[in-house]
Amino acid sequence: MSLSNFKVLTFDVVGTLIDFETGVLNAVRKISGRSTAELSDDRIFASYKRGRDAHPERSSEVMFHVYRFLAKDLGLPADDQACDAFQLAVLRWQPFVDSVEALKRLRTKFRLVAMTNADRVALSCYAHALGDPFDDTVCADDTGVAKPNPEFFAYNKGRQAAFGYKQSDILHVAQSQYHDIGIARKLGYKVCWIERRQGMTGFGGTPDVAALTKPDFHFATMKAFADAAVGH
Repeated sequence: MSLSNFKVLTFDVVGTLIDFETGVLNAVRKISGRSTAELSDDRIFASYKRGRDAHPERSSEVMFHVYRFLAKDLGLPADDQACDAFQLAVLRWQPFVDSVEALKRLRTKFRLVAMTNADRVALSCYAHALGDPFDDTVCADDTGVAKPNPEFFAYNKGRQAAFGYKQSDILHVAQSQYHDIGIARKLGYKVCWIERRQGMTGFGGTPDVAALTKPDFHFATMKAFADAAVGH
């Protein structure tokens, strides 16, 4: 199978293109004043995931409450000012160092589509930070559901069909085994796993899975993927 067989690349955004884990860790430590020695990455991520589960609604609105949950869970200051600071930081999460350049190269050969659980407000911030590379975008505001719900993929499949693209034209590119790789494979998509946590233990800021889904393509970085797909 060759990457040149595909016409459309659908991308998970947060975690694959946007480095939300660094964003979460930096914001929590800056707001709380706690060092890595005082508060480990794993403890922060565990509380963050529980907080997000408790508040799964639009990320541009509920991260205030996610932080309050996290802060109370970890014994950190949970006043409105701290929660506001975290909410604002979420909208300023930055791309991985290779994302912008890789997307610029990939766009010369493929239709690029964002498929994100972020809402429209958050997606607009992330797309701008990425250099506005997308030909089309699908977010939780459009679908009314979040990945890994199959309805999210069905919505995008129908949308791309309206532009003349078949499912076989699509390669889904993502970091999260839980939100993307496993379900996309079950739905019959070819998948490319960008393993951003390669060499690291655990699942970080994304939910655990019982078993990893083997992807059709596997890269540690977006740069490596772009090198393979379009050359240097």
